[in-house]
Amino acid sequence: MHLLHAPISPNISFQPSKILQHKNGLVFNGLIQQQRQLKSTWVLQNHVNFSSITAKAASVEAGVSTSSSKTAESDVLKALSQIIDPDFGTDIVSCGFVKDLQIDEAAGEVSFRLELTTPACPVKDVFEQKANEVVLALPWVTKVNVTMSAQPARPVFAGDLPKGLQTISNIVAVSSCKGGVGKSTVAVNLAYTLAGMGARVGIFDADVYGPSLPTMVSPENRLLEMMAETRTIIPTEYLGVKLVSFGFAGQGRAIMRGPMVSGVINQLLTTTEWGELDYLVIDMPPGTGDIQLTLCQVVPLTAAVIVTTPQKLAFIDVAKGVRMFSKLKVPCVAVVENMCHFDADGKRYYPFGRGSGSQVVQQFGIPNLFELPIKPALSASGDSGQPEVVADPLGEVATTFQELGVCVVQQCAKIRQQVSTAVSYDKSMKAIRVKVPDSDEEFLLHPATVRRNDRSAQSVDEWTGEQMLQYTDISEDIEPEEIRPMGNYAVQITWPDGFNQIAPYDQLQTMERLVEIPQPTPV
Repeated sequence: MHLLHAPISPNISFQPSKILQHKNGLVFNGLIQQQRQLKSTWVLQNHVNFSSITAKAASVEAGVSTSSSKTAESDVLKALSQIIDPDFGTDIVSCGFVKDLQIDEAAGEVSFRLELTTPACPVKDVFEQKANEVVLALPWVTKVNVTMSAQPARPVFAGDLPKGLQTISNIVAVSSCKGGVGKSTVAVNLAYTLAGMGARVGIFDADVYGPSLPTMVSPENRLLEMMAETRTIIPTEYLGVKLVSFGFAGQGRAIMRGPMVSGVINQLLTTTEWGELDYLVIDMPPGTGDIQLTLCQVVPLTAAVIVTTPQKLAFIDVAKGVRMFSKLKVPCVAVVENMCHFDADGKRYYPFGRGSGSQVVQQFGIPNLFELPIKPALSASGDSGQPEVVADPLGEVATTFQELGVCVVQQCAKIRQQVSTAVSYDKSMKAIRVKVPDSDEEFLLHPATVRRNDRSAQSVDEWTGEQMLQYTDISEDIEPEEIRPMGNYAVQITWPDGFNQIAPYDQLQTMERLVEIPQPTPV
């Protein structure tokens, strides 16, 4: 037996026979105990090693899973970044449109939401189709769920807006500065076109002397209601569009002086519970007087649409209106030339001449011109209380208004984007970055320079013009706490001392600029 040669201790010698006779059981039992100890040690060591290996494997698996998840998300976003927004010229991922991205890689399912700037986006169907296509093209994707939505209705402008205007995204003025050119017809049909595109829309008839809205639409309730508790006005509705007009106040046409009219318009517009609107279309009264100026100053107008006719006389008055909007920094985005022509006997006739609309476009740089024909149906629909785009949604007039609606949606989106990013603070460079809307120039200003150039009554004596704010009053390392748009013409800058500075774009462009670009501060 091999057991006879197994030493129990290196210091003990023994007789094999005696061990066999007297200690056979001891040797055998000792060897078994030793083997058990070795086995126990082996099991313990291997259990520890196995646990370690299992833990490492789980860690590696979790890391692989996390890495795989990040890779899948990156693949989806990279695919979606191929889709370019035609208005902003930027991909939809950089625009921040992709929301609530969820990925089940094992099942091959991807779901996300595209939050557009407006529900009336003219390319929303294209976005949805393209998003499905580019994500489904990924090799591991078998199913794509795309949900379309729009940003909540809110103004881009800062300031203390009346409560009724705080949930309106865009306010569009339709103006002609001359009566009888079809301004109200354009305003009403534009509003219902935008509503047909999926937007939430309201119309405000600002003509107190001769309100047109009660004739052009047919709401069941033809009287405005006032809430006794809140003293707010509840608008009436027709086909989903909210309506407010002095003609619905039960007063007919007003006979009152200008200051009283301005007060009435202000009350009707600002105390109405408009709710969430994507577009509020204002049918402006003719002229460029107190009423028009009051409207432009009280309301943060996003854009204006100019209505004219082919006659030279119409052009002269329209030019005054365009200059007024330009002075007030309200961009004119389109010109509608009404009653341009009519077709008869296979020919096109221009009874009032040609060129007024194109002259407005060329002289003032307004980018879009739309021509409306002389159509008996268009006039009749206005008198019947049903807008033409509702009565004949596939007709020639409706097609023109559809193009105008797309133009207004696109231009308003561009203006909002430009205004919201016009002035910002670059914390890494400790500089204010300025890119004025409708300008390709971008420049940097030192925050202390901007603060020292404040021209308000707190910094400059209104009577003498004496500079009260001294150079040394402002620290060189001052930084703005917040910068917010203030209409289309300025920004409101909040400084650490609590001072709110109104800085017009025109003034920012005249300030001393940073020539040497500061190096970004290391993070």
